[in-house]
Amino acid sequence: MLIGLDAIPLTEPLTGVGHYTLELARAVASASPADEFELVYSSRYPQIDLARDGESLPPNLRAARVEVGLLGARWWLVGLPRHIRRRGFALFHGTNYEVPLRASCPTVLTIHDLSAYTHPATHLARRARRLRLRLPAMARAATHVITPTEAVRREACELLKLDPLKVSAIHEAPREGFRPLARAEAEATLKRLGVESDFLLFVGTIEPRKNLATLVGAFEQIDGEARDGVAGASKVSRAESRTSSRASSPQLVIAGQQGWLTRDLLARVEASPARSRIHFTGYVSDEDLRALYSTCLAFVYPSLYEGFGLPPLEAAACGAAVVASRIPAHLETLGEESALLVAPEDADALARALTELIEDESLRRRLAIAGVRRAAEFTWERAARQTLEVYARALKEWAAKNV
Repeated sequence: MLIGLDAIPLTEPLTGVGHYTLELARAVASASPADEFELVYSSRYPQIDLARDGESLPPNLRAARVEVGLLGARWWLVGLPRHIRRRGFALFHGTNYEVPLRASCPTVLTIHDLSAYTHPATHLARRARRLRLRLPAMARAATHVITPTEAVRREACELLKLDPLKVSAIHEAPREGFRPLARAEAEATLKRLGVESDFLLFVGTIEPRKNLATLVGAFEQIDGEARDGVAGASKVSRAESRTSSRASSPQLVIAGQQGWLTRDLLARVEASPARSRIHFTGYVSDEDLRALYSTCLAFVYPSLYEGFGLPPLEAAACGAAVVASRIPAHLETLGEESALLVAPEDADALARALTELIEDESLRRRLAIAGVRRAAEFTWERAARQTLEVYARALKEWAAKNV
């Protein structure tokens, strides 16, 4: 049986959806060696290298860059449906919100989140409008829909008016390479990236939904230089900050590529009295991420909304103490025992949580142990088995409707 998956998320530096696509493709191919899996994309996109991270690939997984002309460049309407027919796909999996509206085989659609509906102001207006126009039709056309959490599954059923029996929640997982790394092994990476010994870490695409303005506000409350340079020490007392007892305040490291609508945040950072203690690394490799996750004082993820939230689980897998926003996805994935959860827009509460972690080594150790244990509960092998079950269900439903 030949199964196709959307490879377009792999044609640019990998972030959440790209990592999902590659890890799932590897895992389903490994779990079903009798089947063939093809990661498909149009020649309008650059060539991809599936072995870019040096890991071996299952022999039954390949990439296919499909040559398209002027008409075929209308990929979802013409180019992809034509390729599906020519190759004789048994099923196609749209890993990033899109499937052909008319296909000659059953289709499975992954909806990663519904922030374009719930938080439209955090997106470029044109992009959010396009998704809201297209996604309902895509979801109706798909034979089955996958979401990364039960939280998004409930939203999909409510906002897109989907039959709950048509939607399955399948948890994602940290990548296998994310495990604790000794500080001595990480030192060279930290030095190269300009990261100090004591630092707080955020990882993710820099865009409004990640709520970095609140993180900057919280950091100003605990940063010694900011406190010295700002009148109104009431902020410090509200945070009950005791970081002055340390030799120096930690650095705030923000790792990730710039996304969209970043002007206000960057202006906020430039004007911050803590500016000298805030360090942007840009996009970093998985190897560098592992070094950062493993050595930070705490990993901070104050996102307003997530469909799953891989970075906190990746950090936890590497032994980091995690502070994250109290939102449905984090409650489902991190739980109450393996992270400190705070209201996403409460800078004072975030500052208090960070101060507590900075000062309390035993708390950091307890969260680190609980986080490693929690992260181990999520595996791509299990995600692959559940995804293959969805494929089987979609094939059965398609066959019953097309007797």
